[in-house]
Amino acid sequence: MQLTGSEIVIECLKEQGVDTVFGYPGGAILNVYDELYKHSDEITHILTSHEQGAAHAADGYARATGKVGVCFATSGPGATNLVTGIATAYMDSIPVVAITCNVGVSLLGKDSFQEIDITGITMPITKHNYIVKDVANLADTIRKAFVIAKSGRPGPVLIDIPKDVTANKTEYIKEEIKPVEPSDKISEEELAEALELIKKSKKPYIFVGGGAVLSEASEELYTFAKKVDAPVTDSLMGKGAFPGNDPAYTGMLGMHGTKASNYGVSECDLLIVVGARFSDRVTGNAKKFAKNAKILQFDVDAAEMNKNVLITEGVVGDIKVILEKINAKLEQQSHPEWMKKIMDYKEKYPLTYHPEALTGPFIVEEIYRQTNGEAIISTEVGQHQMWAAQYYKYTKPRTLLTSGGLGTMGYGLGAALGAKTGRPDKTVVNIAGDGCFRMNMNEIATATRHNIPVIQVVINNHVLGMVRQWQNLFYGQRYSATVLNDAVDFVKLAEAMGAKGVRVTTQAEFKEAFKEALASGKPVVIDCQIDQDDKVWPMVAPGAAISEAFDENDLETK
Repeated sequence: MQLTGSEIVIECLKEQGVDTVFGYPGGAILNVYDELYKHSDEITHILTSHEQGAAHAADGYARATGKVGVCFATSGPGATNLVTGIATAYMDSIPVVAITCNVGVSLLGKDSFQEIDITGITMPITKHNYIVKDVANLADTIRKAFVIAKSGRPGPVLIDIPKDVTANKTEYIKEEIKPVEPSDKISEEELAEALELIKKSKKPYIFVGGGAVLSEASEELYTFAKKVDAPVTDSLMGKGAFPGNDPAYTGMLGMHGTKASNYGVSECDLLIVVGARFSDRVTGNAKKFAKNAKILQFDVDAAEMNKNVLITEGVVGDIKVILEKINAKLEQQSHPEWMKKIMDYKEKYPLTYHPEALTGPFIVEEIYRQTNGEAIISTEVGQHQMWAAQYYKYTKPRTLLTSGGLGTMGYGLGAALGAKTGRPDKTVVNIAGDGCFRMNMNEIATATRHNIPVIQVVINNHVLGMVRQWQNLFYGQRYSATVLNDAVDFVKLAEAMGAKGVRVTTQAEFKEAFKEALASGKPVVIDCQIDQDDKVWPMVAPGAAISEAFDENDLETK
């Protein structure tokens, strides 16, 4: 079959089982969009308001479904607008394939209109990228891109296609795509050393990261945790891999982790790290992190071993496969005294907030109550993100979508659109601060254009809350460029873009507004007015050990 490059792009997407693409057309990619038009009954195209929104939507789709997310953009500024979204996916190991088109091959390198070297720009933030200058190589390149995005440690791949390549013809032969299976080759020596460490441990602690979510290892992880008889903590990216309502779960670890987790990890004799990479937000002062413990790390990426924290032993491989093999060999362990000590910490140091006022923690807990813990929650970045991590109990993987590594303001709304498109059966709520919502609030227009019924909750304190918190605690209350107390009206804005907008100032008003939003089946924006000096507690000061976590009461006592 002789097909054009554009026809090959669409046929290859169909080969891969792609049912949804997020994007924005333009001159260089017109041939591909023309072909997409002919296949609109097979591939849904979501036209976002901005290419960054398309990249975040592809990312959210991937996180929520476990499939590869796909986004399109044209050359020049269209392609560069994807960069933040690609970097966000890269930092959190999310499988995304970004397809951009460029000026014709003969015009490359001549500063042609809307020409940009997007492969050069994205080289540090993609797992791999390609520019395809010969149509004969196009199909194989697209197939390779999907394999690379999905295999091992997942990540984004970019394919740049000059416009004449999308028009040129070549022979196309359809292929049956084989699923990418994780390797079951795990070092028996590493497994034996891991088992020995676990058996000798008297005070083990399990720390779960995003790798456990990405490898679909939640069942194996649950079995492992019960066999080890250890308390479990997680990173922001690990939420839902182990059920957040299980008695052994002690809350998040790190800068805004619970005291129970931070104290427990600081006192354990073995820290078992399952698919986490020791981010600085988790470790605090790395030299003081888990200093009483031996560290056993399971990770698919050998480069993560001894990168940020020196470990005792490591097992390299897919998390699901590692846990399957260890569970088969590990005898039941028992640590009743240690477990009681950590459970006492949980009871002694619960998360608390002021009960009467409308606050971020109340809003998140009310969302949890009304959705029965079954929603997909996306977030932006800042105080609201930490409250969403602390106060919503994630019992299943792929239910918290958040920018953990890059910390991208403006991520959540696009991600919510992608998640709701991929999982229409789920309630999807994006929790944002007012500063973040301003970044990409234009995507509300995407929600109304395509009738994607996401619920946008804006926790509105009229400041950049997390930055203000730091300014308050560590910068002498000098609020430089963090006050947003202006005339912007999010309710009118929502209505102007075709969504329903509601403003709430009390707990009762929020309860009613959220209940109505759930029943509406339409995009809704709820503007929640909270105090500008509400803070996220506990907190670890910069440069401090996680064992030095403090909260509001500690601050007042000092």
